[in-house]
Amino acid sequence: MEARRRGLSGWWLPLDAPTYVDVVTHADSRELRQRFYKAWSTRASDQGKREWDNSDNIRKILTLRGDIARLVGFSNYAEYSLATKMATTTRAVIEFLEQLASHTKEAARAELDRIQGMAAHPIEAWDTAYYLEKLKQQQYAISEEALRQYFPVNRVKQGLFDLASRLYGVVLTRNDQVSVWHESVSYFDVADESGTIIGGFYTDLFARSGKRSGAWIDECVARKNLAGENVLPVGYLVCNFARPDENGLSLLTHNDVLTFFHEFGHMLHHLLTKVDYPSLAGINGVPWDAVELPSQFMENFAWYYDVLVKSSAHYRSGEVLPEDMHRKLDDSRHLGAALSMLRQIEFALFDFRLHTEHHEGVDVMKVLNEVRTEVGLVRHPQYNRMPHAFSHVFAGGYAAGYYSYKWAEVLAADAFAAFEESGIFHKPTAARFRSEILEVGGSRDFMQAFVAFRGRQPTIDALLRHSGIGKAA
Repeated sequence: MEARRRGLSGWWLPLDAPTYVDVVTHADSRELRQRFYKAWSTRASDQGKREWDNSDNIRKILTLRGDIARLVGFSNYAEYSLATKMATTTRAVIEFLEQLASHTKEAARAELDRIQGMAAHPIEAWDTAYYLEKLKQQQYAISEEALRQYFPVNRVKQGLFDLASRLYGVVLTRNDQVSVWHESVSYFDVADESGTIIGGFYTDLFARSGKRSGAWIDECVARKNLAGENVLPVGYLVCNFARPDENGLSLLTHNDVLTFFHEFGHMLHHLLTKVDYPSLAGINGVPWDAVELPSQFMENFAWYYDVLVKSSAHYRSGEVLPEDMHRKLDDSRHLGAALSMLRQIEFALFDFRLHTEHHEGVDVMKVLNEVRTEVGLVRHPQYNRMPHAFSHVFAGGYAAGYYSYKWAEVLAADAFAAFEESGIFHKPTAARFRSEILEVGGSRDFMQAFVAFRGRQPTIDALLRHSGIGKAA
């Protein structure tokens, strides 16, 4: 469709995240996979057009962050970053990541050996997703292409909203009277069980030219109730799903479904707050290494059949996801989990060491290669310039904080284990999670909030079990 719109024959494949993932996962042409990998991994670097090279920007950002930290008495930016996080010391973060890596590496090596056995050549970075998909089809007779036919975006959205209603009693209703910035954007009012509006949010779900890649939420308006002025929270939820076809149809992969559930978890955190001070309401004031708890917690529901029944409908027949297909999906859940975790640990260690060890003239690629040598298994070519497009760290809020994803994943897995123990729709457990976690924003020490919900401090056992890694599996 895009090629035709541009007056071209064949296919037009833009260099955006959904297209990149689709190509490296499904393209049988290894040459095409490699071309896309190279284009993706050299974005905004010295390997491409000079005017887009971020090398100088990275050096300036790191220097300025070091200056900021020293101005207020810290040795480095990592220490400065931890001043407002749950983690107490830089050593604690490094040890946490190294502990996860030690549990994960053996399982990741076994996964890599399995997919290596399917290939007639050494596995490279542009091969792993492709052969993991082949292994999934071979072992579980299921593919993302087959699955996505059951996940039209509007059905997934409705199932997700129904889940929120079932857990927390909220009602979400589209409001077409609110102005939007693009024809594909929608606005939803959020009401409590009595019908009282408690907030609202926009959804901007599809990739388009000029739109930032990735998925995120943010606040338009924070909750406030000061000096007689009562302001309700409003947010926006942004994804980059495949654009609808000429019939308005957009089908999601199960990974897309997980992303949607993830971002919606953030949105609930923003909307359900009971804190009246904007600086502490919703996601505000929450330690950065805990703010991913509500989002990663929500992802767990997207694996349960009772949830997916409400979130799926074949785009032609309307049939919900068959039980046998779900069983295969669930069986395949752990496939590639160790490699994926090791990749995230690699990102986190690179980020944290860069901001701990930074000094004038630091060689960013040298730090990355040292980390990859220590914890990585998949080989990356010399031209790879991952840092130059690492927007989480250099253009977002995750500087010296990318470890937060794993830190919060431990919290989320342990929190969801409470639902597994009581039943995933157990209203008293959901009410306790809402009151102790979602409603308190940054008004309470987060470890105290977690202990109030769980009855104890978190452990890594549930995360390892959910990932099929280590002795807890």
